[in-house]
Amino acid sequence: MTDLTKLSIAEARDLLKKGDITSRELTEAHIASVDAADALNAYIAKTPELAMEMADRADEKIKAGDHKGMTGIPVGIKDLFATKGVHTQACSHILDGFKPEYESTVTQNLWDDGAVMLGKLNMDEFAMGSSNETSFYGPVKNPWRRGDTDTVPGGSSGGSVASVAGFAAMGATASDTGGSIRQPASFTGTFGFKPTYGRCSRYGMVAFASSLDQAGTITRDVRDGAIMMESISGFDAKDSTSVDMPVPNFEAALTGDIRGMKIGIPQEYHLAGMPGEIEALWHQGIEWMKAAGAEIVDINLPHTKYALPTYYIVAPAEASSNLARYDGVRYGLRETVEGGGLVDMYEATRAAGFGDEVKRRIMIGTYVLSAGYYDAYYLKAQKVRQLIANDFKMAFEKVDAILTPTAPSAAFAPGEKSDDPIAMYLNDVFTVPASLAGLPGSSVPVGLDANGLPLGLQILGKPWDEETVFKVSGVMEEAANFTAKPAEWWR
Repeated sequence: MTDLTKLSIAEARDLLKKGDITSRELTEAHIASVDAADALNAYIAKTPELAMEMADRADEKIKAGDHKGMTGIPVGIKDLFATKGVHTQACSHILDGFKPEYESTVTQNLWDDGAVMLGKLNMDEFAMGSSNETSFYGPVKNPWRRGDTDTVPGGSSGGSVASVAGFAAMGATASDTGGSIRQPASFTGTFGFKPTYGRCSRYGMVAFASSLDQAGTITRDVRDGAIMMESISGFDAKDSTSVDMPVPNFEAALTGDIRGMKIGIPQEYHLAGMPGEIEALWHQGIEWMKAAGAEIVDINLPHTKYALPTYYIVAPAEASSNLARYDGVRYGLRETVEGGGLVDMYEATRAAGFGDEVKRRIMIGTYVLSAGYYDAYYLKAQKVRQLIANDFKMAFEKVDAILTPTAPSAAFAPGEKSDDPIAMYLNDVFTVPASLAGLPGSSVPVGLDANGLPLGLQILGKPWDEETVFKVSGVMEEAANFTAKPAEWWR
């Protein structure tokens, strides 16, 4: 039989249902693959014993005829999602030793469907980063290399994409605040899907920016993304931003037929200095859409140029508020000062517990919320955010979906941009606008650059129209026929 770790979720689902394989066999193969992929540093906590228990329960469910799309499927969980009794630290030193007594709704949905947890995945600390270099547990390595040179996997969901691209998970949970699903998917030749804000519960997700954070998935193909997204979606009364509406059958949307659909091409996404090969790939994507029977429509999103500065006011402001809860009193790291008082303990704990990038964003956020600056920065940014959302609303009166590049470059070398925060933030230039507007979006792997590194194209849809995003993504995937895989140097 084919190496079980190379199966897609859809293939494994069908084999499990027929009884040709068991979840125990599938899980054992993936546990071995997780260990073999240690060089990637994708997992910061492994749960092999728990995985085998879950696999045996899944096999019992399948025998009883209680089989769903994710039943028996081994997955990795981004360290942002609370997992009961299992390491959950958002890859920050300040949450040292924290093991929650509750389960996030997203992961509980997976376990209710019979999925299997392989462990917790590395990420940028508190999801703040675009290269997975800010984690307290060290950087994640991209399975894709530039010759013999390491590259970053993107961020903040670096562990999620590296585990899936490196065949150490069949799928992985991820989160997207400003592009943390789509950008790393582009860097690793994986399929990343961010749903509409409110489609998935945020209960049990460690908060970064509450009005932006949204759970999503990383898989190796579009069909797998549809299966996994259906499992994690749904209303949750424990999250006030969760929307009570039915979850469609996303897999059924993969009809392969987009004839007559209108695909928007935003003129503002033609950036000066963008690599020619990304521009060329975008044009190739347009031709694929035309060949599939779609109509190409030029659109304008005039406030796009304000998206990044708006995001880097709103997100740090919300982060400074959310991260104020980490004080060393109730859980996590506690640093004391001999002879010092409570405030000294707060200061020492936060100084030792937060990394440089998190401190930078907390300080920016605190500044823009401070007296005398709130109106000038935060309030104005919220108004611009609404203008950006309005741009998309007007565009979607003319088109069914929007096609853009996912990222302005392929994966870069570790350390290449970490000393220049602005250069790092520019990685999210194509993904941030949709995050500010709360739109569903995907990144589809479509080609390789001159160095043999993956590149993706982004597809955006109307609010609550994930089905169209999946449909267009499926057609794009078939047209691109991206079959390249990284050389398995890490084994």
